[in-house]
Amino acid sequence: MPDPRARIDELRSAIRHNAHRYYVLDQPEVSDAEYDVMVRELEALEAAHPDLITPDSPTQRVGAPPSTLFGPITHRERLFSLDNAESEDDLIAWEQRIERVLGKRPDGFSCEPKIDGLAVSLTYEHGRLTRGATRGDGAVGEDITVNLRTVESIPLVLLGDDPPAVIEVRGEVYMPLDAFDELNESQLETGLSLFVNPRNAAAGAVRQKDPAVTSTRRLSIWAYQIGAMEGGPSFDSHSESLAWLRDRGLPVNPQSAMPIDLEGVVAYVRHSESARHDLPYQTDGVVVKVDHLAEQRELGFTARSPRWAIAYKFPPEEQTTTLVGIEINVGRTGAVTPYAVLDPVFVGGATVTNATLHNADEVARRDVRIGDTVVVRRAGDVIPEVVGPVPSLRTGTEVEWAMPDSCPFCGNPIVREDGQAVSRCTGGFTCPSRRREHLAYFAGRSGMDIEGLGFKTVDLLLTEGLVDDAAGLFMLKADDLLGFEGWGEISVGNLLESIDAARDRPLAKLLTALGIPLVGTTVARTLARRFRDLDVILAADEETLSAVDGVGPEIVRSVRDWAADPANRTLIEELRAAGVRMSDPEPEGVDSAALAGVTVVVTGTLDGFTREQARSAIEERGGKVTSSVSKKTTAVVAGESPGSKLQKAIDLGVPVLDSEGFRRLLEEGPSSPAVT
Repeated sequence: MPDPRARIDELRSAIRHNAHRYYVLDQPEVSDAEYDVMVRELEALEAAHPDLITPDSPTQRVGAPPSTLFGPITHRERLFSLDNAESEDDLIAWEQRIERVLGKRPDGFSCEPKIDGLAVSLTYEHGRLTRGATRGDGAVGEDITVNLRTVESIPLVLLGDDPPAVIEVRGEVYMPLDAFDELNESQLETGLSLFVNPRNAAAGAVRQKDPAVTSTRRLSIWAYQIGAMEGGPSFDSHSESLAWLRDRGLPVNPQSAMPIDLEGVVAYVRHSESARHDLPYQTDGVVVKVDHLAEQRELGFTARSPRWAIAYKFPPEEQTTTLVGIEINVGRTGAVTPYAVLDPVFVGGATVTNATLHNADEVARRDVRIGDTVVVRRAGDVIPEVVGPVPSLRTGTEVEWAMPDSCPFCGNPIVREDGQAVSRCTGGFTCPSRRREHLAYFAGRSGMDIEGLGFKTVDLLLTEGLVDDAAGLFMLKADDLLGFEGWGEISVGNLLESIDAARDRPLAKLLTALGIPLVGTTVARTLARRFRDLDVILAADEETLSAVDGVGPEIVRSVRDWAADPANRTLIEELRAAGVRMSDPEPEGVDSAALAGVTVVVTGTLDGFTREQARSAIEERGGKVTSSVSKKTTAVVAGESPGSKLQKAIDLGVPVLDSEGFRRLLEEGPSSPAVT
């Protein structure tokens, strides 16, 4: 049996090392999930062997010592860590512990997104910001006052009359996702290394020695709690105190909610997890608190955390693993994309063995090498990607990678034209990888939407020589497939029925399916709406195409080059001969300028419209459909299960339309009472 003392010492050393890299250096070597696993193992061992607990164990204090780069600040009240919950059963067990102390269930909860940023403390004296500090070890933090004063969302003076003599406000400084993207673009342009994630970027920004640098980083803050307070008002509940902070000018997250029972908490957690990628900032969980302050006082604290609060953590979206190789894939347009071959790692709810590396420039810019320990990210349904290496773990045996000279699938040269970020295989559709990718894309949901025709079926069709190109799909007969394993009369009939239905897809679907470089769903809809005929689009000259709003010179060049390729012209004629529709009828009774200047967001399930039908109806009338809500949005059309976009519309005062209001908008235009 392993010696528990030795394992405890090993865990304490590892936790201290990684806490220092995370909290002080802002250079983590392991993911949050891996760090949490070590902490939980140490807690379990110490619970089983209480005689081995020492005062300097990481479980007996919060966080890590402050950096010596900044002066120390002693917090008026200690900032505690939160215990974690990773399942609904954990939340139930937490409530049961509360009930044992209170003798009853708590009278309501407060829930808010757990922001992946940097915890800070703001001290206001007589309403004026006098100091700001990092969380540090919970008792002592770093003095970053001058840097926090540059964060525009932090008020330098509280609103309202008769402020408290002293109030300490806890908050989370974060970097919005769009600001993070802008920062990394700037880093790229200046040849500097990229930030791994918004949390690291925010932490690095507030700990700059030069506050002028911090001021350029576009940070923000959510205030989430009052710490110490002298001479201020008294509150009955946490939610009441948040409302007071909001009235005094401090940002309080509008996604916060006050469920009355644990069932409401669970519903909030489920919704927050499903909608986490709709938010303009990074979240990694939900913080749940007992709302009534009297109950909080009765529950009190353990040595390291309040009994009245818990952090529900979403499944981790970042993990570290070993990059064992870099290989390439040839896509539907001939673009050659490198991808990472990884030691299997469980991240974002799935086991990941491959992850995208985007292109050769990205591999070089991120300095990713074969043999590196790398950070892998998988967010929702997004393709897993390698965020970057962990340079501090390099041994010197890592190998740099270069794009091969020839395609491993067809042997033709791989070339990269001047000014292009992407290398391409020159084998055309003789390349089996490109042909496979093109067929799967052609049949995919954004293309011709042929149900049942995924990669597995495409592989069967190509391996057995049943099709050579997309037009061949429409020539398939039942006898071609019957007899293959898994293909009976019903499955074959369903596939052929779906293929037949695809002959009559709208022009925009065909345009997308053809895989013309730079012509995705949005550009395809724009071209189809303007010209309504594929032959007209392919025959249009540069001047005609350039006159279309949203079609820039690179898209024009791509369409013209594609149309000039004899192989593509042959494919069009074969599709035409197979009965595939090449044009859209003119819409009857529709004013193409009725919604000119109108921007609409569609969310949820609408009565009487699919999402695609709603988009088409808006665009046919000259309107614009976007995916995010802003002050410039004319209206949000909300059906059932609308998600967080509905709340954002309400917060911004953007008109919200139901299905009937949407119909009135289509009929009456922007002057409709439904909007005004």
